[in-house]
Amino acid sequence: MADPKGFLKSGREVASRRDVAERVQDWDEVYPDGIGRALLPIINTQASRCMDCGIPFCHQGCPLGNIIPEWNDLVWRDDWDGAMDRLHATNNFPEFTGRLCPAPCETACVLGINQDPVTIKNVEVSIIDRAWGSGYVRPQPPEWLSGKTVAVIGSGPAGLAAAQQLTRAGHTVAVYERADKIGGLMRYGIPEFKMEKKHLDRRLDQMRREGTVFRAGVNVGGDITGPQLLARYDAVVLAMGATEARDLPATGRELGGIHQAMEFLPQANRVALGEEVEGQILATDKDVVIIGGGDTGADCLGTSIRQGARSITQLEIMPQPGGERPAGQPWPTYPMLFRVSSAHEEGGDRMYAASTKEFVGDADGNVASLRLVEVDAKFQPVEGTEREIPAQLVLLAMGFVGPEKKLAGGESGLIEQLGVELDERGNVKRDGSYAASVPGVYVAGDVGRGQSLIVWAIAEGRSAAAAVDAHLTGSTTLPAPIKPHERPLVV
Repeated sequence: MADPKGFLKSGREVASRRDVAERVQDWDEVYPDGIGRALLPIINTQASRCMDCGIPFCHQGCPLGNIIPEWNDLVWRDDWDGAMDRLHATNNFPEFTGRLCPAPCETACVLGINQDPVTIKNVEVSIIDRAWGSGYVRPQPPEWLSGKTVAVIGSGPAGLAAAQQLTRAGHTVAVYERADKIGGLMRYGIPEFKMEKKHLDRRLDQMRREGTVFRAGVNVGGDITGPQLLARYDAVVLAMGATEARDLPATGRELGGIHQAMEFLPQANRVALGEEVEGQILATDKDVVIIGGGDTGADCLGTSIRQGARSITQLEIMPQPGGERPAGQPWPTYPMLFRVSSAHEEGGDRMYAASTKEFVGDADGNVASLRLVEVDAKFQPVEGTEREIPAQLVLLAMGFVGPEKKLAGGESGLIEQLGVELDERGNVKRDGSYAASVPGVYVAGDVGRGQSLIVWAIAEGRSAAAAVDAHLTGSTTLPAPIKPHERPLVV
């Protein structure tokens, strides 16, 4: 184990972010020279706080089954290559999860029962950033080819994880993506200040060198149909995500200046990467209202600040959570806490228990203000609390309701073309081996699970790959960390 007295001698410590006044002037990651480098002075000590529990509940908190105590011990012993081997044994993309995952492993940490938990996520990203910097991360092409072909539809974390596992197993894999570049929402949905795309690009380069083929700019269902996929490939993995955004059908929704977050963020991210976007949605010199208090809302906040918004208000219909774990959400569940992201440090106001009643327009048909009301614990309006706040830009960041069923023009999409069954929530139904109702079709990630976390997407991609490998060859040695029906431990 790591230092037997580490958790007694040292407290929890995280890396310092760049000064707010500096970082809001650019799109770089908020940590100086990247979080991995920023953590190096403290990370050995932080890894030493791991108690190497007899029953490490961090394994339960992480659907990937990361062998966390082992790589904590190896980091403390300065065996970084060994730590990288342990980390990559269960996670294809720790540089993604180490930046984007909310770390349910930490809320399940045994030390967290009566102390601050181990900084597991920080140790993880330190390991992988150091491994990339030292050249230790190299392609792992298969020793032989099976002669079987697989199409993976969608290049988010679930699709990429499935593709890498299947390629390494010897199958010929093509990943289809409708956007002009590979990466799914990690490419254009995640701001640069949260994860610079160089981390994505170097992983994609590794996958290309291993043999994975990427086909960007292909709208599957339009450019190539479902029946054509089934005829061309031995297996098809659906990993398109749950990209149908939840809308807000309030009075005035048709006004100009009201946009889904995933209309606003991709444009901003393209510009941050040096591209030109005609007719870009901008927050510059506007009063911005963000409806939704989650991570996507925080991304909209940080982006609006960098664009020079006049004011920013983020609305959340739920009551403000406390700073300590509620009694009704005991360890090791993932609790609802008041969390402050890097974007919240930078500015903006947060309003809780607030519900939008109406969007108010100006003479030109554009939104000018938003009428809201406070709600009680049952989400009923509180009398006398109605008020109006200025808003020339409203961003809807209320999550996603499931996979898209239609093409942009309203024609039947891939799901309808394949004829796969849907579950009661509108997601693609799958059995215990990730198989859809159509033979040869498998389902991984949010398209089957519904909106979830990146770590669950990667776990599903790995598990679906094992199922596909077994289908194609009769058996598999690929790991399958979770079953499709498994869910996070919550109350």
